[in-house]
Amino acid sequence: MGVTAAIGIICKAPKPGATKSRLAAAIGPDAAAELSSCFLQDVAAAIEAVPEDIGRCGYGVYAPAGTEKILRRLFPPSFGLLLRTDADLGNVLFAATRDLLAAPHDCVLLVNGDSPTLPTAFLIQAIEALRVPGDRLVLGPASDGGYYLIGLKHPHREVFSGIEWSTPSVARTTLQRAQEIALETTLLPEWYDIDDAETFRWLRDELAGRPGRFLGGGPARATRAYLGSAREAVW
Repeated sequence: MGVTAAIGIICKAPKPGATKSRLAAAIGPDAAAELSSCFLQDVAAAIEAVPEDIGRCGYGVYAPAGTEKILRRLFPPSFGLLLRTDADLGNVLFAATRDLLAAPHDCVLLVNGDSPTLPTAFLIQAIEALRVPGDRLVLGPASDGGYYLIGLKHPHREVFSGIEWSTPSVARTTLQRAQEIALETTLLPEWYDIDDAETFRWLRDELAGRPGRFLGGGPARATRAYLGSAREAVW
């Protein structure tokens, strides 16, 4: 098969009342769960759009246990599933990186499941950067101060340690950790997660082609279809 990059979507199985609480506060728990399902399908489609000759394999890095059937319906048949239930996100990310590299894959990208218009070009750019000789980290900074993608070719626990998760300092601190261990870093363009009413508005603007903060992303076909059918409920 040659070398393959593992691309894992960090996700939870979408369930009303237990999914995307900030977005649910704006549009309701059922709509938030439906959109979360669409987001996962669209991120998976972005991964599948990476040309096969580049070498890639998609995974759902998921929780909780017992939700495999839900995710199997959302992800392509070619995707693997990797259960990670640790409460600490840093432990989840480190263990997923370590285990996917041992699968074996030559590099690992971990992406969030909340960016349905994530451009496939960013994934290709990350893989190409990781395949340059020498150890390095690739980071895709998010608009909220976190990151939508982290890529590694060796499992460096340090870049996941001492991070105040879900704060605006996540990406900045991660870059500091990389600098502390002399790990070269490649930055991707900024993108965004849909977590609340404001970022949901960005998504609507992007999909409608209206002037906004982010334009030119992926097609997000599942999200478009759902919003088209549920316009009165969630727009």
